[in-house]
Amino acid sequence: MPRRYDPERRERIVAAAVRVLERRGIKGLTHRAVAAEADVPLGSTTYHFDGGEALLLAALERVNADWLEWFARWVADAETAPSVADRVVSLLDDWTGPRRASAELLYGLYFAGLERPALRPLAARCLDEMVRLARPLTGDEAGARAFVGLVDGLLIQLLLTGGPHRPEETREALARLLHEAGSRPRPGTG
Repeated sequence: MPRRYDPERRERIVAAAVRVLERRGIKGLTHRAVAAEADVPLGSTTYHFDGGEALLLAALERVNADWLEWFARWVADAETAPSVADRVVSLLDDWTGPRRASAELLYGLYFAGLERPALRPLAARCLDEMVRLARPLTGDEAGARAFVGLVDGLLIQLLLTGGPHRPEETREALARLLHEAGSRPRPGTG
């Protein structure tokens, strides 16, 4: 029987892998589970992804791309907002509230890099891209790295502890960070 032409199959498999990760976590990501979720033969998943690590990497690339697309829109809105601090407060509330499952998936994949070194380069590229995107908010790379670190740290703490978000503490930390980043001379200006 001739092979059916299906140019979208690989993308459907990756999307299915993300859904499996959302429901079952990394330990539940198997070729069999993804094939069932994508409604494709098991051989299709192994044809496109030679091992579980390759499937996990593809899923992480998709999760990163979705996150970075969202973060780019968020930064663009934050640049024009009256208060970056208010935008960060809403980000934290959003990602620990309605988007919590997505945040847990994203950070779960990053933490998996501690045990699976193959994931580290993707996580590093995502963080570097976040820094690049956040640079207009702080004026320089060091400030952007600190900004991303602060937002990451706050999200991780809130996700892990389940504790309440204290917007006043977030605003104070950001005011310090953004003031210090803004008070340093820009490279080449002084």
